[in-house]
Parts: sequence; C-alpha cells; structure tokens
Amino acid sequence: MTDLADTAVLTVQPIPVPESTESADARVFLEMVRIANAVCLNDAGHDYLREEPGEMLGFWQDQSDWTQLGYAALRDGDVIGAVKLMISNEPDVSALEFDLMVAPPHRGAGAEELLLAEVEREARERGLATIQTWTLHRPGAAGPRLEPSTGWGSIPADDPQTRFAVDSGFTLEQVERNSVFDLTGDFTLVERMLRDALAAAGDDYRSIQWTSPTPAEYVDGFAYALSRMSTDVPAGGLVMDEQHWDAARVERRDARLKAQGLTVSVAAVLHVPSGRIAAYNELAIGDDRSGATQQYGTLVVKEHRGHRLGTIVKCANLLRWRELVPESPRVSTFNAEENRHMLDINETIGFVPASYAGAWKKVLPL
Repeated sequence: MTDLADTAVLTVQPIPVPESTESADARVFLEMVRIANAVCLNDAGHDYLREEPGEMLGFWQDQSDWTQLGYAALRDGDVIGAVKLMISNEPDVSALEFDLMVAPPHRGAGAEELLLAEVEREARERGLATIQTWTLHRPGAAGPRLEPSTGWGSIPADDPQTRFAVDSGFTLEQVERNSVFDLTGDFTLVERMLRDALAAAGDDYRSIQWTSPTPAEYVDGFAYALSRMSTDVPAGGLVMDEQHWDAARVERRDARLKAQGLTVSVAAVLHVPSGRIAAYNELAIGDDRSGATQQYGTLVVKEHRGHRLGTIVKCANLLRWRELVPESPRVSTFNAEENRHMLDINETIGFVPASYAGAWKKVLPL
C-alpha cells in the first residue's frame, strides 16, 4: 500500500525574512530553525548546537556584510526541509556557503535534490563556481570511514548525509572536531595553565577582556584580528575568501550580536609594542543561559604564535565565563583536525570530543 504522503508533490519556495518571530509571515522561518535543530540533534547525537529563532533572525536581518537567503521544501503545505545560504558581500567573493537540512523522517524522498538545485542555481547566477557545506556526525560510529584531502580525521562513510554529498559530486576537504568542556567541574588546572602561560608570554603581551560591544580603544585592533581569521586558520582544501574588517564593521557586528540576544565575552591578548590584538577567544550564549555556550572565533595571529597566547585567551575566557554565566553547563567548540596545536590546548584544558563535522566542496561549471 502506498503512503499518500509519499506521492504528494514537493514544492520549493523562498523563505521570507520576518520582522519578528511573532510576525504573520514567520511560520516558514520558524520551521527552518526547528528543522535545523532536529538535524543537529539527530546527526550529532546531542543538543549542544541548538539555536533559538531570535538568534538566527537577528543574523538574517543584517545583510550589510553577508547576503543571507533560504529556500524551503514543502509537501502539502508542511515544511519538511530547508536550505540557508550565506554569501560574503566582499567584491572579490568566489564561493558561497550553505546548510541543507531535511527533517530526518523525510530524508531520501527528493527534498535534498530540490534544495541543492536552488543552491547551484543561485551560485551560477552570481558567478560563483564553488559551493561549500558541512555535515555533522556522531563519534565512534562503526563501519567504513571517509578521509578528507588533508589526511587528518575521518567521518562515517555510510551516514546518509555523507552518501548524499558524495553522490552529489562533493569532495570531503576537511574534518572538524566538535569538543565540549564541563563548566561545572574543577577549574584548578585552568587557573594554573593561565598563570604559566602569562609568565611565558612576558611583558610584551597583556591579557584583556570585555563583554560585547567592543570598547572604543580596542575596536581597530579587534578589526585587525578578525580580518586574520579568514587567512590564518587551517582551511584544508576549502576556499576561504579574505574578509576585510574596519572599525565600522566591528560596530555592525556588535549591533548584530545584540539584535540576536547574545551575551558575548571576549578574551584577548594585546601586543603592547604595536598596540594590536595578537590573539582572541569569544564565548557566546543566548537568552537561555542554562544551555550550552558556543565558542565563536579563537585565533592567534601567525606572527605572534609560539608565546602560549592561545592558552591565555582560552583559559582567561573560561574563568571569566564561569563568573558571567554560571548557569551554563558546558562550552562547545569546533577545531580542524589538522589544527593539532589548538587541539592540544583544548585536550589539556579538559575538552572532550562530542561530534565531528565534514567540510565539503563542489566546483560548478559556469
């Protein structure tokens, strides 16, 4: 007997950006967020990556530095999948990023192909040859593995999200480890690591912290550090378009974080002789402070590596965060598997693997 739901016509429509989560036209946007969280829970096996509708909406409503758009797949009026696209507004952009999400009960019924077709159409119309995406995977899965071009890490080859990416012409370019740190445990080691790292760094480096928005005296230095995120982190075989930052862009970002309802703590290291920020770490959480904290960017600028600055910013921010948001039970972060130095710091502090992400690339004929 054929299930009538299997024969219903699938349609795709653009996702409107509502004025608020309470707006009359917010239904499809809210369904996208719901499906995104369901996919993360199903594929990663935990809810540490959960995002609230207001957080995502606050990001989408600011299109000044990134163009964000989405498409939803519907069957009989029900949203069963969605794809969200993010395209840098830099003049020399060459790639777009996307997240394709189909509700687990509806996988393999054609929604993935329809949504990917919209991504490829958008890319071609914009003259972008490269499209890139990420898949989530549980740790410890049995069976064959797929390794990226870097040779570092692997993901389950038989996961449905892996098979779809391979069948659709994508290549696995990098594996990232999702690690978590228990904020409810003993911080004695973190305190000792911070003391030792500060002593090793010496007088040329000074530890500083703030809660977003960025203080005026650090805006220019933070802009410089943020600009290096697109050039100084391991990218595997991915295309990383360089991002240009100035004080105005930092201020726009701070305003966007506020609109998203996020509390963001920044621990940084100031290089005293130059006045520039040499390293930084960000921790963020939404209105629900009982959930997982997300670590955003962590970077030590290339020319300042070797002074234990990564340890300083990570440990200083964890200690600060325990005072700012004592309700949050854990921090969740992602690091490329080939970024062995940063993973060494994480493991020493006490981060443990929670899931893995595969980074995929496809080059389109234009």
